[in-house]
Parts: sequence; structure tokens; C-alpha cells
Amino acid sequence: MVNSINTNTGAATALRQLSDTRGNLDKNQSHISTGRKINSPKDDAATLAIAQQLMATFSGTEAVRDGLSRASASLDVAVAAGQSTSDLLVEMKGLAVQANQEGLDQTSRDALNSAFGALQAQIATINDSADFAGTNLIAAGAPNQNILSDDNGGRISVKAQDLSTGGLGLTGLSLDTFGNATGALSALDAAIADASAKLADLGSSAKRIETHDDLLGIQNDTLRAGIGDLVDADMAAESAALQSNQIKESLGMISLSVANAAPSRMLALFGG
Repeated sequence: MVNSINTNTGAATALRQLSDTRGNLDKNQSHISTGRKINSPKDDAATLAIAQQLMATFSGTEAVRDGLSRASASLDVAVAAGQSTSDLLVEMKGLAVQANQEGLDQTSRDALNSAFGALQAQIATINDSADFAGTNLIAAGAPNQNILSDDNGGRISVKAQDLSTGGLGLTGLSLDTFGNATGALSALDAAIADASAKLADLGSSAKRIETHDDLLGIQNDTLRAGIGDLVDADMAAESAALQSNQIKESLGMISLSVANAAPSRMLALFGG
């Protein structure tokens, strides 16, 4: 007896093509479901490694930006409080000018002194309230802040500015006598100049941090786009490819069915 091996080349070819099509379908469905064209090292190890390095840089920069945002908020609070203090100093000077008038009766002087003291107390309250997340940059004895500026350890130095009543030289001032009013007027001129200089320094620091944060934001937008180009799937292209492969799958199944039926039709010709 001679043993023979029957082969169906057509069926084998159709089966191989159908298997390839289903493999492509699985990839399309994975890309669409995850939104990424690279989901593991086996998809593209080199590209994934590059993307992960970029993601690490992106993550580090975002952490730096979080710190910059907190510093910016602290500075915004300090600047707002400092501006209010500056405005109150101007009001206090107006009272001091009135108290420097010769021949002012005591009742009027006492009223001016009372209003003067109330403004001093208000400055103290503002100074105590200029706190954000435990940081008060205008309080007496406040430490300077060194803000992280990059993920390599760079720092931006923010100098604290003492805008307390003591720091501005307002302690002990009064308008209760002509002599005291004269001394208060001179002290207020100095305090207004001092507060203006300190506010300018705070404003410069706030602007520097804002500018640096904007720069890091632009850098991270670029990184995000680059990472997306590397690993994100083109959803329109993947959807089109999915539909194409679904059609190929249907045709492949028909081809396989036809190929499998061919031997039977051949045998029928011989009455088998």
C-alpha cells in the first residue's frame, strides 16, 4: 500500500492570510481601546524607551511647576497685603500732616491720634494675615525662600520683605503732641519709601517666577506633543484600518471556506 499525503495549498494560504488579518485586527482594537499605538516593549522597545525618558522629564517639570505655583500664590498674597499697607501709610501721612498744624486744639489732635492708631493696628492685622500655606513673606523675621526651578536642583531665591509695623519703623509713633506729630511725619516719609522699595522687590520676584513657570509650561506642552507623536494612536487611521481588516477577515473566511470545499468538489467529479 502506498501512503499519500493530501495537501490543500489554497486552504493553507487562506488560513495564513486570515491569521495575519486577525493579528492586525487585534492590534487595531488594542490601539483604539488604549488610545496608544505602543503599549509594551514588544510593540517598539526603542520608541517606548525614548517616550519614557521624555515622560520622566515631563513629570519632573510638572512637579517643579507645582512648587512654583505655590510660591507664586505666596507672593501674590504678600504683594496684595503690601499694597494695602502702602495705601494705609499714605492715609497715616495725611493724618500726620493735619496734626502738624500749629494751634490745633487738643480735641482735634486726640481724634487724629485715635484714627492714626487705628491705621497702625490695621497694618499689623494685614501683616499677620498675609499667610499662604504657612508662608508669610512680609512678616517680621520671615526667612527667604529658595524655590526649586528645575528638576536638576536649580533654585530661584525670593527675598522676604519685612512690612510689619516694626519693620517699617512705625512702632511708638503718635500724634498726641505737636512734637510727636512732627516726628511721625518724618518717620512716615521714610516708611513710605521703604515700603515702595520692598514692594518693588516682591513684584520683581513674582514676575520672575511667573515668567519661569510660563516657560516650563511651554516646554511641557512641547514634550506632551512629542510623547503623543511617539506613542499615541491616530484614531482616524486606526478606525479606517479596523474597518479594512474586518472586511479582509470576512473575505478571508469566505476564501478559506471555498478552499476547504474544493477537494470535496473534485472528489465528486470522480464519483467519490
